[in-house]
Amino acid sequence: MSIVSRALRSMGAMVVLAVASFAVTPACNAADPTSAPPSSATVAQGYILGPEDVIEVEVLGQADFKVRAPIGEDGTIKLPYIGSVQASGKTSDQLSTDISQALVSGGYFAKPILSVEIVAYASRYVTVLGDVNAPGLVPIDRPYHLSEILARVGGVRADSADYVILRPQNGPEHHYVISTLATGDEAQDPMVSPGDRIYSPLAEQFYISGEVKSPGAFPMTTGMTLRMAIGRGGGLTDIGTDHGVKVTHKDGKVEHLGLDDKIAPGDVIVVGERLF
Repeated sequence: MSIVSRALRSMGAMVVLAVASFAVTPACNAADPTSAPPSSATVAQGYILGPEDVIEVEVLGQADFKVRAPIGEDGTIKLPYIGSVQASGKTSDQLSTDISQALVSGGYFAKPILSVEIVAYASRYVTVLGDVNAPGLVPIDRPYHLSEILARVGGVRADSADYVILRPQNGPEHHYVISTLATGDEAQDPMVSPGDRIYSPLAEQFYISGEVKSPGAFPMTTGMTLRMAIGRGGGLTDIGTDHGVKVTHKDGKVEHLGLDDKIAPGDVIVVGERLF
């Protein structure tokens, strides 16, 4: 065999090995649950059933054993043959196992293939409303931080405020700045509980005119100062001054603020001319 032939055979073997190696290499983060919101199947597996949740129970191949009904206030659901079965406090997999065992021990089926599907989540959820991309009810199948719930609804929209309001089922409401949810400690990104309500308001505005390069109305941010407001308005013109800037509040009160003083929603800021 010539030197060229041996070289070509060696290269061919290397290509085959490389292809085989690529074929068995898993895709990066393809199944990493932290890289994407949980799927509906994942939620259903971990969700703890409760009163008013609607479930569908079916023994495959048995047309007379198919029930779709809400779980009662007592936590049970009525099924053919075996009567009331405790459903509250269980996952769908746990309930499926219990029903299968009851059917086998009662002599109704030898090896039932059971399907338990959650049709409607009604007992354990948080409500997300306001200026978010997908408002609605979010099932709570495990402990969630506020930031995770916002991710589940696609985040806030571009015209939303830079904070969200969390209203617990029991207790006072709190405001949380969105930019600190993922970077702060647990006090800044709290755990939510079933029954909590989350609201994303539209951003409030302030108004700036006079000797700034881009006068107009702009969205407020938390802790906004006069310096930041002038910057948002494009900065001073060649004849503008940041001394003695006049600010009119919503209640009609007029103040002259310094650059590090905070402004309020609805403030009307007028930047004057520099004295020569």
